[in-house]
Amino acid sequence: MTTDSQNRKILAYLKAGKRITPLKALQLFGSFRLGARIYDLRKLGHEIESRIVQGANGKRFAEYWMEVEK
Repeated sequence: MTTDSQNRKILAYLKAGKRITPLKALQLFGSFRLGARIYDLRKLGHEIESRIVQGANGKRFAEYWMEVEK
């Protein structure tokens, strides 16, 4: 899957009101570099929110989402 293809799929996922983490991006889209894909999308003008969360195992990772109008 190409970078552009991953960007499109991740953007559609976020626009559907879903939150994404690096593990979810790897599972769904084969993206090992979610942070880079988010950077690309933000550079194109998409407003993507983020926060650092801590998993049950104590590991910290980023979670991304978009505010969507209902």
